[in-house]
Amino acid sequence: MGPHTEVQVTGGDPTLRDRTELVAVVRAIAAAGMRPSLFTNGIRATHDLLAELAAAGLQDVAFHVDLTQERVGYPAEAALNVLRREYIDRARGLPLAVVFNTTVFDGNIAELPMLAGFFRDHAAAVNLVSFQLQAATGRGTLGSRATPINKDSVAAALSAGLGTKLRFDNLAVGHADCNRYGLALIAAGQAHDLLDDPSVVAAILEAMGTAPFDRARPARRAGQLIARVLARPRLAIRILPWAAAKLWAMRRDLAAARFRPDKLTFFIHDFMDAAALEPDRIAACAFLVATADGPMSMCLHNAKRDQMLLRPLPADEGWWDPLTGETRAEPLQPAPPLLTRKTAKGRRRVEIDHRMGR
Repeated sequence: MGPHTEVQVTGGDPTLRDRTELVAVVRAIAAAGMRPSLFTNGIRATHDLLAELAAAGLQDVAFHVDLTQERVGYPAEAALNVLRREYIDRARGLPLAVVFNTTVFDGNIAELPMLAGFFRDHAAAVNLVSFQLQAATGRGTLGSRATPINKDSVAAALSAGLGTKLRFDNLAVGHADCNRYGLALIAAGQAHDLLDDPSVVAAILEAMGTAPFDRARPARRAGQLIARVLARPRLAIRILPWAAAKLWAMRRDLAAARFRPDKLTFFIHDFMDAAALEPDRIAACAFLVATADGPMSMCLHNAKRDQMLLRPLPADEGWWDPLTGETRAEPLQPAPPLLTRKTAKGRRRVEIDHRMGR
């Protein structure tokens, strides 16, 4: 944690908060020198709200849209593209990097090639697309996923939709069993792999160092990277011949795009089932949840979700109980919380509904 750390403002949906409070949260993160990112289902994320948050320091907005949300009137991922276009328009013109999150499960894996093509065609407005593999975490209702859904099958489906094979294994983010990372340059509707040479990827990472890059302004980001490469002759000797060959191979597509290509990042994240946590993956986790005990692996937090979220917290006058909203002089004895349909989430709510005959 520290300067330039990305802080995800999430929930539940954070847009359900009081607007003044949400703006204050974003402003406080930015004032601490970190990168605030809004994670939302988009329903209440109007252009006006996003503009106010951007003025307060918001840098990214991540829209979660997929079939697991069971939105009425949208029977397939292709139908949800109407919402995706609407959300892209809401962020248009704002200094925000636009991200889309998709949960991959049995019901939509066949549509991944279509989604890859959709995001390719909207690469001018979309910065990153994240595909998160279904897991039995205690938060959802789907349980463990089918065997064909894994990092390799998802990567293959995305490459098929792009019409170009992307190398998802040349850039490591966190633990190798957790993540896959792909990067494409889009010109005239054609995708070109930017991570095809592992030695060039290593040289570019060394040139970048820990310097922050402007994700919302592509031209500025490209200029920052070129300047850092040219300032390091040893790395430039390795990178520039590869870049020249790549540009030559793309020359017709670049000309058709008036030499204004777009970058599109693909991220695949494989969450662990709550009952099958692996200590080495937890230790190398790239997604951390802020807790009263400090940062914690998201998969570990998901496994202990009820325990973490419903634990009494110290307040000015005693202990605040998140389950009842009351403040007590002494903390409650640690015990499994009595969940109701209102306080339960995911499979716990399904179990309660089953007991009630709903």
